[in-house]
Amino acid sequence: MPDAPRPPIPARNPSPWIAGLDGCRGAWAGVLLNRDDGRHRAARFATVADCLDAPEAPAFVGIDIPIGLPDRVEGGGRVADRAARAWLGSGRASVFPMPPRAAVYAPDYETAKALSRAASDPPFAPSIQGWNIFRGVREVDGLLRTRPALKDRLHEVHPEIVFRRLNGDRALAAPKKKPEGQAARRALLHAAGLAEALIAGRPTGIGADDHLDALAALVVARDIAGGRAVPLPDPPGRDAFGLPIVIWMPGSVP
Repeated sequence: MPDAPRPPIPARNPSPWIAGLDGCRGAWAGVLLNRDDGRHRAARFATVADCLDAPEAPAFVGIDIPIGLPDRVEGGGRVADRAARAWLGSGRASVFPMPPRAAVYAPDYETAKALSRAASDPPFAPSIQGWNIFRGVREVDGLLRTRPALKDRLHEVHPEIVFRRLNGDRALAAPKKKPEGQAARRALLHAAGLAEALIAGRPTGIGADDHLDALAALVVARDIAGGRAVPLPDPPGRDAFGLPIVIWMPGSVP
């Protein structure tokens, strides 16, 4: 996988702030960091737009949600899903294959399964776990289609890929739901340069694993801003609306 430095994605928004977002129960776990002076805060956002339109107006935001929905899916998932799976190999982290756009917008799970099978080769149906995140996928997809300039600010990540990257491209021994897994992830985030106060500053109503995943997304936002992040695949794919189909991960760890 190429690790050569990449030029930073142009930021039309001059804000020094970056952010990370992860879906939580009925909302989004968010963390924000000022790249110039180190100021930071963590918050629970009702919508993704609430983070993007916050006073900090973050220029780069990593988010743990699929972006870019092809009308037809081949080979077991979007090009980003397949590239991420190939990079992970036999790692613990899983990458849910996203179904075609029509399935994501289906009114119910049974319809989603039928629409997915009809527009995928080989045919597959989304898992119930995948179905449960479609509300967030629709939120982000609708936001980017309504406000296309935001695609320069909002970038898809996969937290477990981030943590594996920060762990020297090695799988972590314990999952994120276990205390030892959370401790290992906090240590990796601290080693990656995030302030202990930000790592420990979990807002009320946000689960520990969701806060850690938002912090992982923040690390990617920082590397995108600095031109160090690596795209899966390279070059990214595009859907029919011009939205990128790519999962970003941090640059190589020394």
